[in-house]
This record gives sequence, structure tokens and C-alpha cells, in this order.
Amino acid sequence: MFSNRTNWNLEHSELSQALAAYRLSGKALIDLTESNPTNCGFHYDSQRILSALNDPASLSYEPIAQGVPQARAAVAEYYSALGSRVSVDDIFLTTGTSEGYSFLLRALCNPGDEILIPQPGYPLLNFLAELHDVTLVRYPLVYDYGWQIDFHSLRQAITPRTRAIAVVHPNNPTGHFCKPHEITQLGKLCAEHQIALIADEVFLDFGLREAAKPQSFAASNEALAFTMSGLSKISGLPQMKVAWLVVNGPSQLKQQAIGRLEMIADTYLSMNTPMQLALGTLLGQRHGFQKQCLARTQSNLTRLDELLATQTWCVRLKVEGGWYAVLKMPATNSDDELALELLNKRGVYLHPGHFYDFPGDGYLIVSLIARQAAFETGITALLGLLGDKSKNLSPAPSDA
Repeated sequence: MFSNRTNWNLEHSELSQALAAYRLSGKALIDLTESNPTNCGFHYDSQRILSALNDPASLSYEPIAQGVPQARAAVAEYYSALGSRVSVDDIFLTTGTSEGYSFLLRALCNPGDEILIPQPGYPLLNFLAELHDVTLVRYPLVYDYGWQIDFHSLRQAITPRTRAIAVVHPNNPTGHFCKPHEITQLGKLCAEHQIALIADEVFLDFGLREAAKPQSFAASNEALAFTMSGLSKISGLPQMKVAWLVVNGPSQLKQQAIGRLEMIADTYLSMNTPMQLALGTLLGQRHGFQKQCLARTQSNLTRLDELLATQTWCVRLKVEGGWYAVLKMPATNSDDELALELLNKRGVYLHPGHFYDFPGDGYLIVSLIARQAAFETGITALLGLLGDKSKNLSPAPSDA
């Protein structure tokens, strides 16, 4: 009665069941997976945000597939501030980056075609690809004094059915920014194989102390390229469901892509008028939010390093941007077992590495935007648990 593409295993994992039971118990939980900025105590200019939704022009309907010009102009101005020149004619507004991905999967792929995605990475694309009958193929990010793309493995993963290479810039959760030479190499590789480049830049503005100023893929033009971002991270407003994608590349390919995307977008016309008219104001809110968010992430990162310096069995891997840090420790148990023990014994919830498709055990992921007191308490509890287990642990590998 149902399609095969929705034939998912809907059983909850042992960790998910334990988390649900813990919440029902009413006991205090320290959630170090928190990624919703509206739950993290940041200050928003609520009056200005809500006033932006009261534009009388919202009572009129102007169905424009790519989005109303003034909204796209606001996006172009955002990129101009980053040093990238983007035309309003190359911008499509979407209701979230998930819709942006859906547009691209429909425009680029036939059933069974392949998209190459980084490993580790956020699991969102798994479900989107299944819904669009697209196959995901992993290419590895390797860690050697910092994260980097394994271009040898990436090249070997390309087949006649490959339609695009996807990158997340910076990656979630590793926090790896693509360096200028990697951006150039990706463009050349895609052009050589006549495939597209998809860049997800939702965390682009959140470079940390260990990162140089990042370059946006929106300026790339060697291959057909699609760059996505939105208000969810940029302005800390995930509830607004406002995002966009930018099309770039060789002129003829770009125009073909724009024509196809325009038909897809015109079919749905999904973004509502009030949000389009408010986009300029909501983008303007990014400055205050990002200042608070970066201060929080830097503070938590500093405190994390101070706490880690007191022991030898857990290290933080290098992070350049985003809201997460990766902790590495000896894999004496599965990551699920460690996360479950931490929840049940210490009341702290962390994501095990497999949630982000790490290929082996020994990884936990922590959110750097959690409230500072909860963050310190949670990390202290984790290290206390590892300390209790330390008789069976060897020191974690040095990241010098």
C-alpha cells in the first residue's frame, strides 16, 4: 500500500528510547546536542522581527518563481558583504535548505543516479535522497592535524551515474572549511567530469578562532555550482523557514539550470509573501545574533579545552567553524554504549559519532551553543565518567 522509498525502519534505537524515558522521568537533563538557537538564551530584537511581518504589501499576491526582487536583492547584498558578487537573477528563494536540496535532486538526477557526499556529515541528506530515488555515495574527510578532503578517494568514487559532488562549508559536525585550493580543485574535478557542485554554507558566517576568513562557493564558476544558505543559522531563526540557492558556473550550463529550476519553483511557489518581504530585515538581524553566538561558541570552546587539559584520555579535534566540536577517545565500547551510560548515570545527552556517519567508534559530538553553565557541567560529567573508566583506557591519541 506504501511506496518502497518510505519503507524506513521506524523502530527507535536504545539510546532514543532511553532519552525519551529520561525526559518522562522529570529528572534534569543536560542536553549537549542542542542546536536550536531559539532555545539557547540568545537575545532577539523581537519587536523589529515581528514588525517586519506586518507589511501591508503582504495582502497582495505576486507569484514569482524565484522570489520577489527585493528579497533576492537582500540576499545579493549579503553576499556582497562577504566579498562575492551575486546577481539577483541567479538566486532562488526556498522554504528551507531541505527544499533547496529537493529542487536540485529533481533538476539533476534520474532515479538511481548518485550524489557524492562527505563522511562524516549530517544525516539530513539520507532521507531527502531516498525520497527522490537518488543514491548517496560517501567520500571521506580525513583527519591529519586538521580535516581535509581525500581527493584520491573522491575521484575514485565518481561513476557514470554521478551527477554532483556535495560539500558542507564548514562541514557539520567536523567544522572543516574548504580551503581555497580545495574549492579550486573541486571546481576542476566537476568540470572535468561534467557534474555539478553543491555547496551547503549554512554555517559559513561562524568561523572560529582557528580558521582563516572563508571563501564562499557563490563566487565559483569553473563548473555548474549551486550554493545554499538561509536564515536558520545566519540569523538564528530556524522557525522562519527562509533559505535560498545561488546558481553559478559556465553561462550556457547556468542558464539551462536556471530554466529548469524556475519550472520546479513555479510548480510549488512555496515561500509565502510575508516572509519574502521581511527577508531584508531578518537578514539584518544576523549581526546581533552572530556576535552573541560566536561569543558563546568561543567561550565554550575555551572552557572545553581547559577541562580537557586536566586529563589524557579524551582530546578535541581541530574545529574551524560551526556550532559543534568532535571529541576523540579510545574506543573501548561502542559510541552508543558510552552515550547511553552517560545519559543513565550522569544525566547528560551527547550524540554518538555514528549519528554523523563516523566510520568507527571513539567519537562524541558536543554542541558549542549550549548555555555555558550547562555546557561546563555536562563536559565535567563526561570527563568524570571517563575518569571512572580510566583504568581500562589508554591515553587518547595526541592531536599536537
